[in-house]
Amino acid sequence: MNPDCYHIPVMLDECLAGLNIKPDGTYIDLTYGGGGHSKEIIKHLSAKGHLYGFDQDLDAMKGAMEDERFTFVRSNFRYIKNWMQYYGVEQVDGILADLGVSSHHLDEGGRGFSFRYDAPLDMRMNQAGKVSAKNIVAEYSEEQLADILYYYGELKQSRRIASAIVKARNKGDIATTGQLAEVVSPMLGFDREKKDLARVFQALRIEVNGEMKVLKEMLANATDILAPGGRLVIMTYHSLEDRIVKNHIKGNDKDNRDSQDAHSMIFGQTKTALRAINKNVITASPEELTSNPRSRSAKLRIAEKK
Repeated sequence: MNPDCYHIPVMLDECLAGLNIKPDGTYIDLTYGGGGHSKEIIKHLSAKGHLYGFDQDLDAMKGAMEDERFTFVRSNFRYIKNWMQYYGVEQVDGILADLGVSSHHLDEGGRGFSFRYDAPLDMRMNQAGKVSAKNIVAEYSEEQLADILYYYGELKQSRRIASAIVKARNKGDIATTGQLAEVVSPMLGFDREKKDLARVFQALRIEVNGEMKVLKEMLANATDILAPGGRLVIMTYHSLEDRIVKNHIKGNDKDNRDSQDAHSMIFGQTKTALRAINKNVITASPEELTSNPRSRSAKLRIAEKK
């Protein structure tokens, strides 16, 4: 693997500006991938600064950059707080997370993230994980399949797709991306087939990797370890992710509401440790949209620790 071709970093300049990097500060790139963002962040750090890069993928670890100011952590980013405690870091000055699937995973094809290649139905970000997309397709009930397709893929025809999957698996294993695409494609509108097929794969990937629960845990832990004035920079790619990030920044998420004190509840206020830097989401420039297809659905939110 050539790490330089892993993927082109999305909204690089906007992310760097959002982090408001201090040369002597401590920063975390929670989605290291091919190191596109990290390699630029570290250029802004002095000898006293430090950057931690998280990624649970073995390919990312193999391509990790070598620099005394950089530490690679092969772990799910939900454990950010534990790892910082392990390294003796109490607070950090900025945290970046690009939640999109890298083009490396989509282009590689062998791990089943894309319907463009006929490959084993896998989709595990952590290759040591026990549950694959094949397990979900084979073992979930029709109702469970319909639910994840509806909530994680936002597919209105989720029940018809789930029914088609169950009928097909009763006749034989659905073991590859090609077999799954063949089963569900007749349930999709001709004019939206590729878009809806991508949503089917998105829904399965989210379920395989527990992405929504992991995201909520990460946001809570990341906020805890940010220093006052520290920046949280999060890039999302679908509305469910963006809603979770937006609500966390505003303090409207359920976990936050459950922990509100009596004063806040009485007066209808929400307690949040963050202040939104950008009122509306930041999207890619027209120039970037032309050169980097991954940026088309990207939404960037930036918040500061109070």
